[in-house]
Amino acid sequence: MLVFGFTFADLIGRAKKKWHIALGMIAIALMFFIVIWFESGASFKLQSQIIIPIMIIQLLFPMLIYYVEKSKKLQLELTEVNTQLVQQDERQRIARDLHDTIGHTLTMIKIKTELTTKLVDKDTMRVKDELNDILATTRTALKQVRELVSDMNFISLKSELIHCKQHLQTADISTKIKNNCPKLLLASVEETMLSLCLREATTNILKHSQAKKCQIDINNIDGVLTLNIIDDGVGLHNQGHGNGLSSINERMNALQGSSSINKLSTGGTIVTLTMPIQHYRKDLTS
Repeated sequence: MLVFGFTFADLIGRAKKKWHIALGMIAIALMFFIVIWFESGASFKLQSQIIIPIMIIQLLFPMLIYYVEKSKKLQLELTEVNTQLVQQDERQRIARDLHDTIGHTLTMIKIKTELTTKLVDKDTMRVKDELNDILATTRTALKQVRELVSDMNFISLKSELIHCKQHLQTADISTKIKNNCPKLLLASVEETMLSLCLREATTNILKHSQAKKCQIDINNIDGVLTLNIIDDGVGLHNQGHGNGLSSINERMNALQGSSSINKLSTGGTIVTLTMPIQHYRKDLTS
């Protein structure tokens, strides 16, 4: 009876509906009462003192099995949802990285192609140089695609500053960089995210600003890194907050920082990126 009772209780606990479990628990209780009724007597009183606690355990056992199985089911559903969220985040990351890296490179190819078209009848030597640059930029785009497939690699802020300056100057935009904290160390994720934000900001300048000058300032004030990208272009007229600006906001928010874009009173635009760095600051003296 005891072996059958635990086996029966285990099967009841795996039922799909609660009323099935309730009927099974009633059946277990009836089984015990019937046995005690027929076996009641002086010799059975001592045994009944042991049987009653076992009966209580068997009555609780189906509920325990039910909630264990329910917990397992919820855990599987949670794992599935988490997997979907991770996949969604990965898709967003790939879309953002494609926009920030490949979009930047394709913009440069477009600008160089337009310049080559204008020079094709005027300066054949310059056209040859520009075509070589277009070929090199195309190879860079292929390399970036391979990097995105493998994963997002580390991007140095110093190298990205040089990279952005070269592209801006190629588009005849005079560029000045003032890095007031060149020895500041950042975590690799922070430096990569900041570099991608800088890349996106300069890409917007190339696409929309019609600027002639650009200045990039980097400062560290009271443990807060501030990066300003200033241009003298057309400002925010008819400019929406597209995928580029939203990706900058997402990256800076991930770093517990912030971003803003504002029109200057003198004309042009200033993009400001701020990020706390008090936990990562280290002054190099060597």
